[in-house]
Amino acid sequence: MNLRDDARALSGDLIRLRRSLHRTPEVGLELPRTQEAVLAELDGLPLEVSTGEGLSSVTAVLRGGQPGPTVLLRGDMDALPVAERTGLDFASDTGRMHACGHDLHTAMLTGAAKLLSAHRERLAGDVLFMFQPGEEGFDGARHMLAEGILDAAGRWPDAAYAIHVMSAGLPSGVFGTKGGPALAASNVLRVTVRGEGGHGSMPHRAKDPVQAACAMVTALQAWITRAFDVFDPVILTVGTFHAGTQQNVIPEDAVFEATVRSFSDAAQARVKDGTVEVCRGIAAAYGVGVDAEFAELYPVTVNDHAEAEFAADAVREALGEERFAPLPRPLHGSEDFSRVLAEVPGAMLTLGSPPAGADFERSANNHSPLAEFDDAVLADGAAVYAELAARRLSQG
Repeated sequence: MNLRDDARALSGDLIRLRRSLHRTPEVGLELPRTQEAVLAELDGLPLEVSTGEGLSSVTAVLRGGQPGPTVLLRGDMDALPVAERTGLDFASDTGRMHACGHDLHTAMLTGAAKLLSAHRERLAGDVLFMFQPGEEGFDGARHMLAEGILDAAGRWPDAAYAIHVMSAGLPSGVFGTKGGPALAASNVLRVTVRGEGGHGSMPHRAKDPVQAACAMVTALQAWITRAFDVFDPVILTVGTFHAGTQQNVIPEDAVFEATVRSFSDAAQARVKDGTVEVCRGIAAAYGVGVDAEFAELYPVTVNDHAEAEFAADAVREALGEERFAPLPRPLHGSEDFSRVLAEVPGAMLTLGSPPAGADFERSANNHSPLAEFDDAVLADGAAVYAELAARRLSQG
């Protein structure tokens, strides 16, 4: 199979689809227009297609011409509540944006479905295509697992792969991955400090929740630097802090939230208990009340070592040695594809796609309102999806 050449022949269609999706982004678990676009692209292919019951997912099964294993390929479809500022002629003006490149993932996976369908008789096994909504904070993978995605082909997948584009950090067209922890666990710490309000000129007659909350923020940062090995790191960033209504009023309460990232189960367990204990200790010292909740969102994304090496070899052999760069360390982002990899051995790959001519070290990152992605990677992304499935099936 010359999947790369076949993919290049699809390039125009992939760009058209990607830009159409980019103009009309949808957020969350319900993506009716995106689902409709995917179904239109898959129409006429020799696929067994079904849609989700509680979310706008699309599941498609391609039966190979010969019996064999099953390989799952995943592409997420949802956007972010970000107002786009790229100035592109196909930019979104809806207040939502494909700032993480999921429009590219969707287009590449439809391309892979077309490529593999054209060679269906030569496939020794089945390919399961997972078009997933709700990756951006809605845990769409968990919902699709609950609805039985892993049983869709009649047997559980033997391997699972996903590709994620990066608008910065890698040169355009270069793939990367690593075995073991590949992306961080993502959790949230929510804290409400309950004091006693009063006049700003008489703090001794009140219990100031702002002062206590500020102490908690700085204490949490200091605690992490002393509680965790630098080679098994934890990252805590306070993203919201709200208190008060007027400059001379001590408020009744103060509220802050932090994202907490970790890369191992041991660190996850320790930071879960420790952050809450720090907040309670500070509250006791200041004589205020506190409600501190540590909520687990996405677990660590752990690539199977053998599958990660297999994926690296597939890229090198299909595209050339220069098109693969091993990731030296895990990325700090998180992914709900971690839930699939907790059930099925596989790997998530990154694909550099900064805009053409841009300095990939300085271009705007994923999730930025200025993030741009290079359409030139679409054909090779579709080809690598297809190569991963075809090569893995050929191994039996």
